[in-house]
Amino acid sequence: MKINKSLAIGSLSLLLGVTLLAGCGKKETSEEQPASTPAAAPAATPIDPATAASVSGTVKFDGAAPKAAKIDMSQDANCAGSNTAENIVVSGGHLENVFIYVKDGLGNRTFALPADSVTLTQTGCKYKPHVLGVMVGQTIKIVNGDPTTHNIHPTPKDNREWNESQAPQAAPIEKTFAREEILLPVKCNQHPWMRMFVNVVKSPFYAVSGPDGKFEIKGLPPGDYTIAFVHEKLGEQDQKVTLAAKDSKTVDVTFKPGT
Repeated sequence: MKINKSLAIGSLSLLLGVTLLAGCGKKETSEEQPASTPAAAPAATPIDPATAASVSGTVKFDGAAPKAAKIDMSQDANCAGSNTAENIVVSGGHLENVFIYVKDGLGNRTFALPADSVTLTQTGCKYKPHVLGVMVGQTIKIVNGDPTTHNIHPTPKDNREWNESQAPQAAPIEKTFAREEILLPVKCNQHPWMRMFVNVVKSPFYAVSGPDGKFEIKGLPPGDYTIAFVHEKLGEQDQKVTLAAKDSKTVDVTFKPGT
């Protein structure tokens, strides 16, 4: 049987033409639908420093202060330091390690991310500080100041969990948290008594009570606010405060055993 060469060549040409046309059509469709770019972060809401207000006060403890529990560090001879627990630290009726922050009243305001990182140090096989505040997205620089390996392990509810070892003299580990979370626990898998709390918030308006129980939050715009006082064992207390322009209010709170 003979095949018509002209007919075969014509059919092949037509097939190639259709294929090329289809390819061009796909390319044009792709060009007409460019990939979307991520939205830019919202600009920070300006606060007039001429009207900025502040809140300060003292966190007190009413009752007999519990005796600090002893920590057994004998499993690691390289652990040398204070071996008392820090879950309730009271001195002269003042309560340390309470996280204080503006819980409500800022509305839809946004705030610039601090350029400086916050440092968390491991020394004497304990975390310093025991309670830390940081803004969402702000860098935490974790330093190992001990002659032993640590294993840093945050166990959050709303953020990503991670677990990373850090040898003596190793470079700092830098991490961020993407979502708000209060009392985010951090532990060390190598030394089970090592425990601290990171508090991740959206604004720079927070503080941690010192050994004298004192705190101060500055730079607030005038408004009505709820200030939260949070302790790892004693729970949370909220206080309302109204700040006028250039106002300076004192807000004291008292925790009791078992509250």
